[in-house]
Amino acid sequence: MLILLPPSEGKAEPQRGKPIDLGAGVLADARREVLEALVGLCRGPEDEAIRVLGLSPGQVDDVRRNARLGALPAAPAERIYTGVLYDALGLTALDASAHRRALARVAIVSSLYGLVRPGERIAPYRLGGGVTLPGLGGVAAHWRTHLDPVVRGRAGSGLVVDLRSTTYAAFWRPAPDLARRVVRLRVLHEMNGSRQVVSHFNKATKGRLVRTVLENGRDARTATALATLLADLGWIVETGPATRTGIRLDVVVSEL
Repeated sequence: MLILLPPSEGKAEPQRGKPIDLGAGVLADARREVLEALVGLCRGPEDEAIRVLGLSPGQVDDVRRNARLGALPAAPAERIYTGVLYDALGLTALDASAHRRALARVAIVSSLYGLVRPGERIAPYRLGGGVTLPGLGGVAAHWRTHLDPVVRGRAGSGLVVDLRSTTYAAFWRPAPDLARRVVRLRVLHEMNGSRQVVSHFNKATKGRLVRTVLENGRDARTATALATLLADLGWIVETGPATRTGIRLDVVVSEL
């Protein structure tokens, strides 16, 4: 099972550590292209970088940090990504067995790094998934040309559990042969008979849900098996239709 998570805007900044090393891995060249385009932008006029990145003038420190990305201290991704989802997931606080499963099963979709394992060392950055970088083009379009073989390789013959937000869903879309093994998980908040997607509930519930799956240890290989596993763990789950991007599972919550 491969669990795909969105990144977070909030990121911790390590005070010590070696800089990132893109190395010669399968994504190294694609990452280097994004890194060079982002650093080049942020070393130019700050007002232009703020405009392109969709930031406010008060976020100019993010631009200055991006300009030094190659020299910043790096740390495992599980210690970099913060925010509601990652606080609820608590990767670094998992017990040893669950943490090993997290390292093997979880991958984070990233505008800068493409696809990142929790234990992979990265430097904090600011780059939204909808940004178009000078000399590179749209970040999402860039990664669409690179991520399919990586996702396939990491998923193997197992299930892909897709918890990405809409923006990061554009980075990789499953081909028809793989879509039948993709589960698109949606969280709905039910209140007074009405259901809706609420950002805070959505992120927190996804974090808690992934944590319970990792702690349980069972490996669901079909959408039906995943729905059964989640129900056994106490979640209210409804199976939706199969689409060209996968089978939808709705998790319904009434409280955080």
